[in-house]
Amino acid sequence: MAYIDKKNVLTILEQRIKPGESARINFNTAKLFTTSPVEVPIIIERSKNPGPIILLTAGIHGDEINGIEVIRQIIAKKINKPKKGTVICIPVVNIFGFLNLTREFPDGRDLNRMFPGSQNGALASRFAYQFVQEILPVADLCLDFHTGGASRFNASQIRIRKNDDELMKYAQIFNAPFTVYSANIAKSFRDACAKMGKPILLFEGGKSLDSNKNIAKAGVEGTMRILSHLEMLQDSIEVPVKEDKTILIEQSAWVRAKYSGLLHIKIPIGKAVEKGEYIAIITDPYGEFRHKVKANTTGYVINVNQAPIVYQGDAIFHISKHA
Repeated sequence: MAYIDKKNVLTILEQRIKPGESARINFNTAKLFTTSPVEVPIIIERSKNPGPIILLTAGIHGDEINGIEVIRQIIAKKINKPKKGTVICIPVVNIFGFLNLTREFPDGRDLNRMFPGSQNGALASRFAYQFVQEILPVADLCLDFHTGGASRFNASQIRIRKNDDELMKYAQIFNAPFTVYSANIAKSFRDACAKMGKPILLFEGGKSLDSNKNIAKAGVEGTMRILSHLEMLQDSIEVPVKEDKTILIEQSAWVRAKYSGLLHIKIPIGKAVEKGEYIAIITDPYGEFRHKVKANTTGYVINVNQAPIVYQGDAIFHISKHA
């Protein structure tokens, strides 16, 4: 079990990290069927000054590269070296999926539906159990970085549960372009954090198997604002100022394809659209069919399906709507 003792010594995975020390711990989760070990690197930076412990995670889904890039930049730019407290970075939680460029664990399970896990369960469940037991207990605040699945590109957004004043405060400080009310999904990492009383911000931005510099910038700068608020950001690092305030999305609706065909998107992600506005075209490959896709509500486009081909019923836009 991870813990902090009376002398402010942090113990994770049976390793002791004193105030002012740096550590890289390999979380040995399992072996491949070749018997090669698979280890999850955990990068820990501790200040000599006591303070909060912030846990930054990405790659719970192994094909979500953009979140991994956010934490990589935070480490490379030494943003994770705190003025006080501790920053724990786990850039790639699901190393198995990352190696195979897939969302799931090798057992075919979605790690983000296996928390808090089981000591004697399937591989993904065992990993989730060890994570919850050996790392999560010491965290005071968690930031978890994700992207949209498959070809669905998410605008930079923070997702929080409704009616949680603490999370709303942190979301406003992070100040992503959008803050979206989203219920916790059963057995997700976010759900496990909530049940343990650990505040967590879920960042969504970009799409799978893609790295977008604007999405990464939003994730990095939002994290810097959180660290600055907690007085953990080094004085030598300038806090990024963002004048536009995050836009709260309380409700949203999907626009689905009425026809199968080639999809041609006509608007940028994040755009404010009016109900009935022309936002895409669906065509056939032969130049004989052309259907205009129109917004079904007035709001902001927070997700776009960037797949070149869609089938009837596929979700192609996610648009906020007024209550």
